[in-house]
Amino acid sequence: MRKAGLGQWIKRIVLALLLLVALLGLGLWFFLRGSLAQLDGRRSVAGMTGSASIARDSQGVPTITGTDRKDVAYATGFAHAQDRYFQMDLLRRVAAGELAELFGPRALPLDREHRLHRFRARAEAALQAMPQGDRALLERYVAGVNDGLNNLGTRPFEYALIRVGPRAWSAADSLLVFWAMYFDLQGGLEARELARGWLKDNATPEQLAVLLPEASQWDAPLDAASVPAPDTPFPPQAPAWWGKPPAAGAPGSSRVAALERAELHGMVGSNNWAVAGSRSQGGGAIVADDMHLGIQLPHIWYRAVLMVPDGHGATRRVAGVTLPGVPLVVAGSNGHVAWGFTNSYGDYADLVTLATDPAQPGKLRTPAGWETPAVHEEVILVKDAEDGKFTVRETSLGPVREVAGRSYAVHWVAHARGAVNLAAAALEMATTVDDALAVANRSGLPAQNFVAGDSKGHIGWTIAGPLPRRTHPGAASTFPLAEDTQTAGWDGLLAPDAYPAVRNPADGQLSTANSRQLMGADAAKLGDGGFDLGARAHQVRDSVAALGAKTNEQGVYSVALDDRALFMRGWRDRALAVLDDAAAMAPAAPAAPAAPAAGAAGAARAAGAAGAAGRAGAAEAAGAVPVPLAAAGGAAPGTAPGAIGAQRAAARELLRKSWSGHASVDSVGYRIARSYMWSLYELLYGGASAEMGKLAEKADMAAATSRWPAVVARLLDEQPAGWLPPQYASWKELQLAAIDRAVGTLTKDGKPLASATWGERNTQEIAHPIASAVPALRRWLSAPADQLPGDSHMPRVAGRKFGQSERMVVSPGKEEQGIFNMPGGQSGHPLSPFFLAGHADWVSGKATPFLPGAAQHTLTFVKY
Repeated sequence: MRKAGLGQWIKRIVLALLLLVALLGLGLWFFLRGSLAQLDGRRSVAGMTGSASIARDSQGVPTITGTDRKDVAYATGFAHAQDRYFQMDLLRRVAAGELAELFGPRALPLDREHRLHRFRARAEAALQAMPQGDRALLERYVAGVNDGLNNLGTRPFEYALIRVGPRAWSAADSLLVFWAMYFDLQGGLEARELARGWLKDNATPEQLAVLLPEASQWDAPLDAASVPAPDTPFPPQAPAWWGKPPAAGAPGSSRVAALERAELHGMVGSNNWAVAGSRSQGGGAIVADDMHLGIQLPHIWYRAVLMVPDGHGATRRVAGVTLPGVPLVVAGSNGHVAWGFTNSYGDYADLVTLATDPAQPGKLRTPAGWETPAVHEEVILVKDAEDGKFTVRETSLGPVREVAGRSYAVHWVAHARGAVNLAAAALEMATTVDDALAVANRSGLPAQNFVAGDSKGHIGWTIAGPLPRRTHPGAASTFPLAEDTQTAGWDGLLAPDAYPAVRNPADGQLSTANSRQLMGADAAKLGDGGFDLGARAHQVRDSVAALGAKTNEQGVYSVALDDRALFMRGWRDRALAVLDDAAAMAPAAPAAPAAPAAGAAGAARAAGAAGAAGRAGAAEAAGAVPVPLAAAGGAAPGTAPGAIGAQRAAARELLRKSWSGHASVDSVGYRIARSYMWSLYELLYGGASAEMGKLAEKADMAAATSRWPAVVARLLDEQPAGWLPPQYASWKELQLAAIDRAVGTLTKDGKPLASATWGERNTQEIAHPIASAVPALRRWLSAPADQLPGDSHMPRVAGRKFGQSERMVVSPGKEEQGIFNMPGGQSGHPLSPFFLAGHADWVSGKATPFLPGAAQHTLTFVKY
């Protein structure tokens, strides 16, 4: 009896526990569902002029209507907050340096770096100077955001996971979203200045002239049909650092880490192109845009159609992508004009060296003379820890940055009055390309290449966003400015009527892709802040030209999916040229010979060989990939006798047979050619990059110039004797060392080389930021791990966490024929049916409609 009674009690306890678990799971389910957006219903709202509505289609894309523009702004804010509030919160906190309040001490380094710029204080000042109409529009948007947040059933799920409550939105926060984009799009300018400053200190002017060319044959500027290859003669000797590896244990000394870090510099953002009405089947311009950005969930863009009353009884349908936190369509079409952006990569920041003098304590010398910087005590709130204290010193040129014992003023356009505004809202009412270009020149946003086309068939390019007014024509800063420079590089902002522009070119097309836009005199107004090499721009231009005399939206869209490996084909050919029969049959390399008793050159070569072999052993001990170093006179540790020749033979076979001419997911040859190019980068620039990295995390040779592949290719062609690193007997030996290094990297952990496809390397890692903090939820907070074709030096840019953030093709007035897709859905909530809606279409490149479909849900707002 007692045993039976005990068994019953055990069953009851187990059932109770199961019921408790079920109740907890049910409670969690209802809690999570409580933060889903309201899709249907009717709400009474104070402050409305009349009414507004949010009508969502089957993918959650809203069409937002309102009695006036302010009502539309309110409803837009409501939709943004209900679908994307946590994303909005991160954007404002990134700009203001306030992430530690959410994530604790680990976010302090980034907060300190960003708080230096005091963008929250600048945002408050910008609000005070904002025109009344813009401020009223922004305030209605803010009201919609806060009502949208407060009317969720529960707080957004991310806040429950990190145990912090959401903070209300403010008008200043919307301006901070613009400054978050300054960090994203111009945040590498300081590292570039520091990298170039290191080069200036460690190379002669003659060496710099060949290492840092201003253009190359890959460029495709808007004002020239072609650009000649650099031909400045190589000086007799290379710099002392040339061809030296990083010191053991130094940042960048791990081969795999260094290669991965360097390759990230190849991922830069955005293509846009337009064809004029003279070349379109419909007679209107066709505009295409795919902005390349880091990709995560929720996605950066939020699709929307804003039905904007024009104040004269008519309504403009403004369709495209919005940025949550801002009440505007960023890129899209208003029925008369369509427009898109790419990052312009001009020179918009200088590091100005500041001098000190013990005789003048507390003062700093700028080019204008001695001054006492303003001191601001910043307090950084830190979750679960004491507040962080941070002192900012600010000169008349900008805040003071201390680097390697030197003081610099960060003279950045982002600090200028007018760097952020809502002037771009006027694009909603632009009717012609000329209207749109004028609006672009007045807009306060990170300076972008702005390409537009109108329904009459006109096309045009200019810069949208503030440009620095250089003190002297052509005075864009190439290196950090010394303290004795008479000018600070730039003074104030360029007047809008002085902006460069191109209208209606004779060939009926325009395109930009982050490389040099101009070769003429107006190029000096932009400077070079890290232009892309130009191979992608070259391919975009030529692909658009190949569309022929007449094309349509489908033809224009095809350019976005072009993954032909035209640039990498040259590196494949170089690799095959050195992988001849002698190289492919190489036995185990002999032991390094002793240094000759006489001859400085021979001694230096032997010393270099011994050093290389020693470094290989150190790397092996540290867990780095064992890579054959034939140039060192001996095989790398762990390399079997005869393995070098076998590996090279396998690489040659795959370069020949596993090469489709595209960056295709099944191509091994593409990946070998790419790794070979980047291995040459590491062999020649690795030591210098490690030294630059001591100044700033992102500072290296690729930051100093994206044109390094053109420099290396020219070296391999001309083979100047004084530039062959002393540890190599010939230029062929250098190239074989790079191939061996690439093969060793691709076969780490014993993997066969034939399995090293491009798709294995280019597998998507798109996830919600919370997935890193709570790995157990990664399954529900991530997109599928798709293998994608495409790479950096071609129109179809694709990386693991970077790529085409949207693909848009539209002819204004013919939006129904337009095309659009993007990698993430509308909602940031994993339980929403809209979380990944459209993702599969983006992966496959399917040409889905630009406009949303029929309304499936409608939420109405009426005046209270």
